[in-house]
Amino acid sequence: MDQGQPTPFNRQRRQLLGCVCALSVGLPAAASAQDAGTAAAPQVDDLLGYAFGERAGQPVGVDDLQPGAQQIFAYAIDASSGQLRNGSRLHQLLLVRLDPATLAPETAARSVNGVVAYSGVCSHTGCDVTDWNADSHRFQCPCHESQFDPGDGAKVVGGPAPWQLAALPLKAVDGKLAVAGSFEGRLGFQQPGLSPFGI
Repeated sequence: MDQGQPTPFNRQRRQLLGCVCALSVGLPAAASAQDAGTAAAPQVDDLLGYAFGERAGQPVGVDDLQPGAQQIFAYAIDASSGQLRNGSRLHQLLLVRLDPATLAPETAARSVNGVVAYSGVCSHTGCDVTDWNADSHRFQCPCHESQFDPGDGAKVVGGPAPWQLAALPLKAVDGKLAVAGSFEGRLGFQQPGLSPFGI
């Protein structure tokens, strides 16, 4: 048999290897595009989704939040993939609903029916801001007890945090919370004795 002519078996093998090579090249590109989407900052018109628990990834409704109740954690949802943009902790959000009449004017302009959104990472050492003071309606970081006033731009009202939490403007889309603009304010945190980490 002529060694220069491929047999039917060799042709099939080459086609199969070609397909495998094409897939191996395409899969990392698709994965890296997906990773880029989940690591990206919230984009205008992204819905907000629950970050954790049984409802993780499901959109958050405006009426899901009760006035004065503890904050919930959320991430923006990538509109093209439907995945949470949870590739960076800096994009983790705190959502809380307050009486609209108690909001500072600038805060009210970013809110939806009293619901406000802020970065969920403390500006001091980067801990998750998980605690809530129901009496004063303030966020509190459990690590060093920094306190933030969500009714007034999440300004620091106690503790060592060097700056307020970055705010995310909101809007409602069919009763669901959505992103209305980019983060406002400094995003990230500062470790004592080190340079600031963040954006």
